[in-house]
Amino acid sequence: MKIISYNVNGIRAALNKGFIEWLKSADPDVICLQEIKAMEEQLDLSLFEDAGYKYNYWYSAQKKGYSGVAILSKTKPNHVEYGTGIESMDFEGRNIRADFDNVSVMSMYLPSGTNQLRLSYKFEYMNMIQEYISQLRIEYPRFGCLRRL
Repeated sequence: MKIISYNVNGIRAALNKGFIEWLKSADPDVICLQEIKAMEEQLDLSLFEDAGYKYNYWYSAQKKGYSGVAILSKTKPNHVEYGTGIESMDFEGRNIRADFDNVSVMSMYLPSGTNQLRLSYKFEYMNMIQEYISQLRIEYPRFGCLRRL
């Protein structure tokens, strides 16, 4: 399975700069997007479907034009998990996970560490996400590719 992760810094801007053509050329089975900065309803999903990504899942921040992650896939995952259950983080749309037969793929967008306050927030997030991933390793031992951060 070919998996690509791409911080698009705004999916609508990326679309205007040839994202679909690039996506077709790169031809991953699954692509994880970060910093989408859009709500699903603001997008023409047929663009992705026509490019071969019939299964696309969007997890936007509650704040418009901010953060957000997505997973686009050629094959249907067995399960999609929106967020992590970490209340202090999920409103920012930072994690989405798709589980396939033998692999679990997560699109994750860490908070920036641009100043002392945000750096503390980022470290707090990293500690909480480590706990989340450790729990996933217990719940889904068949996904041996889940590694400690």
